[in-house]
Order: sequence, then C-alpha cells, then structure tokens
Amino acid sequence: MDLIYLDPPFKSNQSYNILFQERNGTKSRAQIKAFEDTWQWDLAAEETWTEIVEKNLNRRLADLMIAMRKFLGTNDMMAYLVMMAIRLHELHRVLKPTGSIYLHCDPTASHYLKLVMDAVFEYRNFCNEIIWSYKRWSAATNRFQRLHDVVLFYAKSQKHVFNILYEPYAQSTMKRWKGIKRKTTILENRKLLQVEDREGQRGAKMGSVWPINLIIGANPERLGYPTQKPEALLERIIKASSNEGDVVLDPFCGCGTTIAVAEKLKRKWIGIDITHLAVALMEYRLKDTFGDSVEYEVKGIPMSVKDAEDLAERDRFQFQSWALSLVKAKPEPSDVADKGIDGRIYFHDDPEGKETKEIIVQVKSGGVSPGAVRDLKGVVEREKAQIGVLVTLQKPTRGMIKEAISSGFYKSPLGKQYPKIQILTIEELLNGKGIERPPEGISAMDKTFKRAKRHKVKQGEQKEMF
Repeated sequence: MDLIYLDPPFKSNQSYNILFQERNGTKSRAQIKAFEDTWQWDLAAEETWTEIVEKNLNRRLADLMIAMRKFLGTNDMMAYLVMMAIRLHELHRVLKPTGSIYLHCDPTASHYLKLVMDAVFEYRNFCNEIIWSYKRWSAATNRFQRLHDVVLFYAKSQKHVFNILYEPYAQSTMKRWKGIKRKTTILENRKLLQVEDREGQRGAKMGSVWPINLIIGANPERLGYPTQKPEALLERIIKASSNEGDVVLDPFCGCGTTIAVAEKLKRKWIGIDITHLAVALMEYRLKDTFGDSVEYEVKGIPMSVKDAEDLAERDRFQFQSWALSLVKAKPEPSDVADKGIDGRIYFHDDPEGKETKEIIVQVKSGGVSPGAVRDLKGVVEREKAQIGVLVTLQKPTRGMIKEAISSGFYKSPLGKQYPKIQILTIEELLNGKGIERPPEGISAMDKTFKRAKRHKVKQGEQKEMF
C-alpha cells in the first residue's frame, strides 16, 4: 500500500460511533453486532494479547502492551487497544517504505493510540498530529465543547511521499504583498522546485490545523451516515501522501468516503468493512457517483446460493443484513425488530410526491410455511404498509404462493398495480429479480443514505482501475 487511512470506531458510548442511529437514539443491531463483540475483553482479546507478547511480533509493542495491561487492567479499553495494536502491526507490514498512514481518532483514546503508533512505526517516523476543527451546535455540559478530532500522521520511513499543499493567503496578506513577487525554492516529493508564492500564485503552505465543516444539515455530501467524514478531509490526505496510480487502503471503510475520493483522484483503492450492509452501501455509492465508469471486485460476500447457505449457518444476523441489502432495505432498529419487521423500504408514487409509503421486508433463512406468509400479511395490515416482501433462502411451497396471491394487489396512483404480498428467494435475487414496486423514488438507501452526487469525468480521461 502507498497510503492507509483508517477511522476505527472509538472506544466511547457517544452517538457518533453508531453505524445507524434511530430518531429515538436507539442503536441498531448492526451497530451492536459490529462493535460490541469486537471491543470487549474476551477470549479473543486475551489470545490476541498473548500473540503480541509471546510471539515477538514487535518487541517495543509487546513491552507497551504489558505495561498498558498493568495500568488499565482487562477492560473494554484494553480490548480496544489490543485489537488496534495487532491491526496496526499488520498495516505496517503491508505499507511500502515510501508509504504513510493516517489514523483518525478522538480524545477518548488518542493518547493511548499515539503510544501504540510510536511502538509500531517508531517515534522518529511521527510526522504530524493534525487537528480537524469544526463547528456544531453547542450542548449543555460542565466542560469546554469538543470541536475537533485528531489525525495521527506517521510514515513508514524518512523516504515517504509528501506533496506540499497550499491554501489561499489571507486578504490582509494579499493587500500587503500586492505587486510583489518572490521566487522560493521548495522541496516537493523529494524534488527541488522554484515557485512564485506571492499574489496567490500558490498560497500559504498548509498547516496542521484544518478547519473543515462537518457533514450535517443541508450539506450536499450528506448521505445520512452518522460517522461520515467530509470529502475535503480525505482529499487533503490523499493528495498530500500519494500520487496518481498509487494504492490507497481504508480498513474501516464505513460508507466509502475514502474509496470515492481515491477514485476521483485517480488512485487505486481497497476498502474493507466488517458488515455486509456497509459493503452494500459502498457499492451503491460507487454506482451513484460514477455509474458504470468504475470497475471493482467485491470479495467476501455470498455470490451463490451455497455461499448464502454457508453465511446463514455461520451467522444468521449477517445473513439477514446481507439479504436486506439485496433489496436496498433499511434494517429495523433493535427496539422494534421483534415485531415481525426486519427491514423497510420507502417510496413515493402519489402525483405530488408528498406521501411517504413503505414496503415491509421479512427475511427467513430456515424452513418456511404458509403461516409465515399469513404473519407477514398481518404485519403489513398493522403497519398500514402498501407491500410486504418475504425473502427466503428456501423455495416457497405451493401453499405459500397461494396464500400470497390471495392478498390481492396494491394499486398505485400512477396507474399500475403490484402484488400486495411477494415472495423472493435468494436465488432469484442473485439472478437479478427484484421487488415489483412503483418506480424508485425515495428508497431506504435514498432516505437513510441519500444518493451520492454524480462525479463528472472530463472527456478523454482514461480511468485506471484496481
């Protein structure tokens, strides 16, 4: 890898950690499954700590982990640091000698993570502590408002790639220097260059404090993902520490900001995430932003019925999350998940587009019967939904099909009717079949995660894919 950026989930109970957050503040099962199992001191954390300490992966790191355990004990914070330590060790291994890594963190654990980074990358390869500052609504508290995040910038060696970035001079500076030109010799990517740095020719060399707005309110970048980072933040990092054609890795990819920006800047990229739904969100974002102009390969998700059966056997929750992503349904929050609803899809089909309508989705990985269809019919009626969809791993029985047909149709104001209750198998979804529904207006991904803005590629630009 030429460049690594990671924004791991912080060890904190604050809402910005949540993969999905409902209006009532509850955490979805996606958040609970993805993070709670990961950052608790359990057998996996103990085994990882032992691996770091006893297998001599890195003596400095082993000594640090021993000292931290004596200081912190075996709690959730220690579990977080152990899991981060082994990952940072592997990230160091795959980084080129000319590569750099940017670790995004908050004050909850940044002081501990800096020690881990010193142990893995060596303190002499520390480059900057970047402060990303922003403004947001204040809240009642007995301390100063936290209005920044920290990004730790380390290099693999002293030969790392670095392109100097510039920002516009202040207006007062421009007035004072009006009519003055001066040539300055600078070092850029290990080459000496002479540039004019007056009258806005290049601007002032960028410092380590970056005022960049949060993705909130009416920001056009906003996709509805609570931990979404601004593209401007990633643009600075990618431009500074990589060149066109280089490989950028984000091992905690979330909604895919890193890979979207890397694609725009003509870098190759790899994005990794733990949940199938997050991977699906990345695919939707790439499609919405770049259309068919970007080529990529997705690994680790089911590509066949056999793959789906294996996933269902290993982890039924992840199977459900993946199945919902096939129909672009938003997972139901944990406080209502036991009411017969696994996911919802929203749409508009009235002439004025004011009334939000919905499709209820249930996912079944085990045996099914006509009773399952009757149960779904009851949920659709209770929720006053327009359509109900049963996604099954197994083929429906004749009785199930007959029960679904008896439910009749939903008649759209647009003049077309759709089956009220529909049954879709995983095999059918993998083969391209979808829900019979009004034209897509505001789907689950559109409402919870809005469509990303389409990126315009200049004519004649040749895109190199990875």
